[in-house]
Amino acid sequence: MKLLVTGGAGFIGSNFILYMLKQHADCRIVNLDALTYAANLENLRAAEQDPRYEFVHGNIADRELVDRLVADGVDIIVNFAAESHVDRSIADPERFVRTNVLGTQVLLDAALKHRIAKFVQISTDEVYGTLGETGLFTEETPLMPNSPYSASKAGADLLVRAYHETYGLPVNVTRCSNNYGPYQFPEKLIPLMIVNALNDQPLPLYGDGLNVRDWLHVEDHCRAVDLVIRHGRNGEVYNVGGNNERTNREIVETILRHLRKPESLITYVADRPGHDRRYAIDASKIRKELGWHPSIDFADGIRSTIEWYVSNREGWERILAGERSGRR
Repeated sequence: MKLLVTGGAGFIGSNFILYMLKQHADCRIVNLDALTYAANLENLRAAEQDPRYEFVHGNIADRELVDRLVADGVDIIVNFAAESHVDRSIADPERFVRTNVLGTQVLLDAALKHRIAKFVQISTDEVYGTLGETGLFTEETPLMPNSPYSASKAGADLLVRAYHETYGLPVNVTRCSNNYGPYQFPEKLIPLMIVNALNDQPLPLYGDGLNVRDWLHVEDHCRAVDLVIRHGRNGEVYNVGGNNERTNREIVETILRHLRKPESLITYVADRPGHDRRYAIDASKIRKELGWHPSIDFADGIRSTIEWYVSNREGWERILAGERSGRR
């Protein structure tokens, strides 16, 4: 089985490649990544000497390159490639539409032309919008995105659906809750707070800090995507959630306790425009159909994640230095 994994040098994509190479001896992977600021090939150092793995530097919107790669015997496309930071999407929506929507269309065209076995779109629970204090997102929840980022992901999801309904392309869409774990670029909540706490810098919390997210360890997410690739019903959407609802304030307090840092580092800042109040996933469909369930307890997962950032300080400091200087 040969996979084209897009965005494989990013946080979830790199974890997925390492997972697949470890779990499946018959798996060959081509990793197509544009190496934007949040990508890091050092994440994949363990795969570099594996003859089953190949890296290609390029953009998913490059139609000629994508067509050539897919024509070379690709069986499955797994599309992790995306601009994914909400704040950056508010500042530059066009960049998100170009990558997340138009780039997905280029991949779909190549998949259709070369009749691949399956196209798997990696999406987000943010396409559903926001929840009140009760209720869960199901696969039937209407798409009501509230940021340019989530709108661009919803647009891509709908394109994937359209290529299935119109052209018969075999597809699946997975919508995950917030991921955490090793290799994540320090701009998302958990790694940002870990890095700032280690440097005794303020930990900025939007609004009142009571926005709720459902946290999923990246390894559990990788297992879910693997199951969808192999056993997902054609055309179906699968929600993937960790069943770990926490307020942002709780997450930050947990990090501070582990690092033995004072809560006085928490600094409340003006809320993000259109900030969704709560996300929570109903993952009963993937549990019942594919037998998936999260296996990493949050207490263990957050502890190992914090320890990873403590142990790999030199690596993420080098990445941040490159981002500040504009080299990435």
